Amino acid sequence: MAKGYTLIIAEKFDAAERIASALSLDGPPVKKTYRGIPYFEFRRNGRKYVVAAAMGHLYTVTQEKGGRDYYPVFDFKWAPRHLAERGAKKVKTVIAAIERLGRKASEFISATDYDVEGSLIGYMVLKYACGGRESQAKRMKFSTLTPEELNEAFENLMPRLDFELAEAGRTRHEVDWLYGVNLSRALMLSVSKHTSKHFTLSIGRVQGPTLKLLCEREYEINSFVPTPYWEIKAEGVLGRKTYELEFEQGKIWSEAEAEKVVSACRGRKASIVKIVEREVKRLPLEPFDLGALQREAYRFFNFTPRRTLDIAERLYLNALISYPRTSSQKLPPTINYKAILEGLAENPAYREAAESLLAQEELKPRQGSKDDPAHPAIYPTGKQPENPLSKDEAKIYDLVVRRFLAAFGKPSRRLTVKVLAEVDGYRFLLTGRRMLEEGWTRLYKPYVEFEEKAVPPLKEGDKILLRKVEALQKFTEPPPRYNPASLLKAMEDLELGTKATRAEIIETLYQRGYITGERIKVTDIGFTVMEVLSQYCPSIVSVELTRNLERQLNAIEQRAGRRKEVLVEAIEELKPALEKLKEAEEKIGGKLLEAIESENFRRRLVGTCPTCGTGKLVILKSRRTGKRFIGCTNFFKGKCKQAFPLPQKGRLTIVDKPCKHCGWPVLSLKLPGKRPFNFCINPECPSKAEYVKVAAQR
Repeated sequence: MAKGYTLIIAEKFDAAERIASALSLDGPPVKKTYRGIPYFEFRRNGRKYVVAAAMGHLYTVTQEKGGRDYYPVFDFKWAPRHLAERGAKKVKTVIAAIERLGRKASEFISATDYDVEGSLIGYMVLKYACGGRESQAKRMKFSTLTPEELNEAFENLMPRLDFELAEAGRTRHEVDWLYGVNLSRALMLSVSKHTSKHFTLSIGRVQGPTLKLLCEREYEINSFVPTPYWEIKAEGVLGRKTYELEFEQGKIWSEAEAEKVVSACRGRKASIVKIVEREVKRLPLEPFDLGALQREAYRFFNFTPRRTLDIAERLYLNALISYPRTSSQKLPPTINYKAILEGLAENPAYREAAESLLAQEELKPRQGSKDDPAHPAIYPTGKQPENPLSKDEAKIYDLVVRRFLAAFGKPSRRLTVKVLAEVDGYRFLLTGRRMLEEGWTRLYKPYVEFEEKAVPPLKEGDKILLRKVEALQKFTEPPPRYNPASLLKAMEDLELGTKATRAEIIETLYQRGYITGERIKVTDIGFTVMEVLSQYCPSIVSVELTRNLERQLNAIEQRAGRRKEVLVEAIEELKPALEKLKEAEEKIGGKLLEAIESENFRRRLVGTCPTCGTGKLVILKSRRTGKRFIGCTNFFKGKCKQAFPLPQKGRLTIVDKPCKHCGWPVLSLKLPGKRPFNFCINPECPSKAEYVKVAAQR
């Protein structure tokens, strides 16, 4: 046996602790620290092991030399994050701790998450912090942090690192850096030619096409011309009950035609000419991949994709669910369905459902079409929480558990009834539905909805009195705005970004001020950035270019692509684009600055001044005291002195809708760790007394 000990590299501190606890056979692991950085020692079959955590990415891409005031820059290197980024001082200590532990180690194991990012983290730590030990290290592969799976992964170590995943991750970071640093500098340096103020602007390989997607939808909405149409609504009387009927033809594009239908049918008896009953079977929903979980969490809890991913990762680190960054919709038998259900049966909330499934002759889950070679679909481990879950964690955990249970359920059976009634050549539909067998839907409640609609016993030749028939004028509507969940789905369908990065990209677009609102609107800055890029370097925001590059990166994972070729192609694509941006710097900077100032004013604009009626109320900051307040723009003209105080802590945003009590503008206050609170700025508003009471409690 080799002298020294085995150093195991985990990705995060929580994971390191669980790995040490699971693998320790000769007593519990011992927690030690080096300059405040924890690590764990344990013995297994007489050999000493040390588990250290990387705290995520410790190394990043940065330019070879020079400052930040020029572009293009194509020479880069990998460096410790604390040397390349602000606010990363702790990284220096973490690297020092791993370097110290690596000196006396004789064997090395990477136990980071088994995906592109995790594989890259482990590779970089072993290469740089451990002195080039990446070629001799072994690899643990697991999808949950349960003791059983960790021990199995340890007993079946991969003989080498997953270099293909690490190489794909390395290339992705380098390409993203080349795009991000050059394009972002091009935007910011153009603005700096017009002002001494600093504004953070960014655009990247995936940010650009995603913003373009949103701008195109905005253009569609803004240029949409509503077209009038008419819908026929009818009420039919059967016995003592009234039923709603639909006009079979649907939309009518002529008012005269609609009125003709009304005149011909109102007060008449329609004859039933056809009755169609059909039994519909619905298979269970596919198990969750990350995108589906994020969309479902947005639908039921209004959680952003980023928030859902953060919560899911905490549940994974607590060994409650499997690894969430997966594209798979498949649950392989190797995860041990029976053991998971038996574990869930210990929880009173899931006992009845789990036991009913265990009583089935065969446990066979619904499998989706999507697969992921690294991890299965997201599933609960069956372990009970060691500590109480937060409200948000409990929601995501419940959603994951019930989706897993539903995957083993039987198909649901529904009966749909369609009754066709005719009068004077015009046809109306009476529809009904009822559940025959709940099947899997019983296991997925409350996340599945079904409303039964009764239809009375009827036969062909029966009559329905159309007591009320009317033509309702409506207008065609533009395509809906994206929300974070639907944008995530569009990015997924277009192959923009990866499962691990899409939520972060959406978050960045919000942070940069390019988009705003839950029903996403593109701001003046967002439109101007896209206008600039589309005019001077349209290929940079091309969905097709980004998709092809994504496929090349995926090919590296499969040993079908090469890093150098991808980098050369990226640089060749960037060079002419950057030249055009540099030639037009003066013009571009003027446009961007105008958009930034316009957007900054819009964010501070509260509404029309109720005192003078001509000025605008804006959020201002006193030069003398540094305090924020609301003032009228006519103050600067000597015409109005109206002002309102504001809370000095928390983030303020303007609410679109006015106060329902007095009609004055409403602001939303978000304090750290608190829910947003809306308040009217009118000091005499009837709601003010309630606001003062709540604010005092906060």
